[in-house]
Amino acid sequence: MKITSSNPATGESVQSYEAMSEAALETALATSIEAFGEWRRESLSKRTELLAAAGEVLEKRKGDYAELMAQEMGKPLEEGRSEIEKCAWVCRYYAEQAPSIFERRSVETDASKSFVTFEPIGPVLAVMPWNFPFWQVFRFIAPHVTAGNTGLLKHASNVPGCALAIEDVMRRAGYPEGVFQTLLIGSKLVAGVIEDDRVRAVTLTGSTPAGKAVAGKAGECLKKTVLELGGSDPYVILADAELEPAIGACVTSRLINGGQSCIAAKRFIVTPENRDEFETRMVAAMTNKKVGDPMDDATDIGPMARADLRDELHEQVVASVEAGARCLLGGRKPKGPGAFYPPTVLAGVTPGMPAYGEELFGPVAAIIPARDDADAIRIANDSCFGLGAAVFTRDVERGEAIAARELDAGNCFVNAFVRSDPRLPFGGVKESGYGRELGDFGAYEFVNIKTVYIR
Repeated sequence: MKITSSNPATGESVQSYEAMSEAALETALATSIEAFGEWRRESLSKRTELLAAAGEVLEKRKGDYAELMAQEMGKPLEEGRSEIEKCAWVCRYYAEQAPSIFERRSVETDASKSFVTFEPIGPVLAVMPWNFPFWQVFRFIAPHVTAGNTGLLKHASNVPGCALAIEDVMRRAGYPEGVFQTLLIGSKLVAGVIEDDRVRAVTLTGSTPAGKAVAGKAGECLKKTVLELGGSDPYVILADAELEPAIGACVTSRLINGGQSCIAAKRFIVTPENRDEFETRMVAAMTNKKVGDPMDDATDIGPMARADLRDELHEQVVASVEAGARCLLGGRKPKGPGAFYPPTVLAGVTPGMPAYGEELFGPVAAIIPARDDADAIRIANDSCFGLGAAVFTRDVERGEAIAARELDAGNCFVNAFVRSDPRLPFGGVKESGYGRELGDFGAYEFVNIKTVYIR
């Protein structure tokens, strides 16, 4: 069986790779559990030293990795270089912070000595998506491999070159054999890997249906999971919002990675005071974005990752317009090669339309009218998703209160667009998943938080 990557800008094949045989998969699993026996005993100082080295490898080769992402999933070069720089940052962060994060903690009890220690649990399977093919993986590697676990990567089938490149980064950094391995396998084999007793936990970033399938299988096996799933992030534009910076944040967030991001802004909820001006400014800002070859540094938006994903997005746009949404910009599927889709703005979006209730995974902005500020907050929470949310207002204290207490999402920002940061926990609620990545809280997801009590 071959796993082939294709260039979404041209539709041409990039490279084919031989998928793992059952025998090769068995060897990888055996190697992972064997490596764990040694790696868990390695000093934390050595583990952080290797993590820092991985960050250096990423920095030195970021141009190569950016080109690979452009070829396999259409990310513009500048965004690709930025992604690799962020991967290097998360490596540096945990290399510096791991000693304090995983430090043994004494607890006063009636024992002569009692403490909590953070111990690795074993091989962890990471099922990762194509949209940020390096970042999604390194935000798993940095805390969890440094904790003493070993990693097994099942990457999306359209980015096999990126998956193997990540394994090569770890090799170049000096990690022992088996500490991190890429599994070039199809999705049908994932359930069997989860069932294998040598695999102790699973983390997945992807769609809500994929998350439910993995969580169901892991639940049958009583294995811990962390799920970062879909999102339809609302950006609430209150009546007193300052529109110029708000529009800048909204457009930047909506078009990150061509709109193919779980935490991209997707629903723009606007009150009557700002609605007409917001629509005008949004169209003007989106119009100025250049769609084109991801290998051209002048390109703002590359192709979508696959033609079928582009076609699904277009169907959502068409269905929303047929249901009464107004298409202010774009909305037409280009002819010719490549999975391109233009920046699109839909206004007058209301309940029942795909643009209201579904995730739009591409460069399409849905503007939803609200009666007033309270109604805007209600609409923001009227979603099965709860990954990110943002609120824009001149009253920062009020914005803080809304973000902290009223918005149903795992990551709530005030007067800024939602993004992940190695220093802060990241994750969602409702159908956007559970568990956390990054920060201290993310680092503790795949460790045995062990109590030791000594009389």
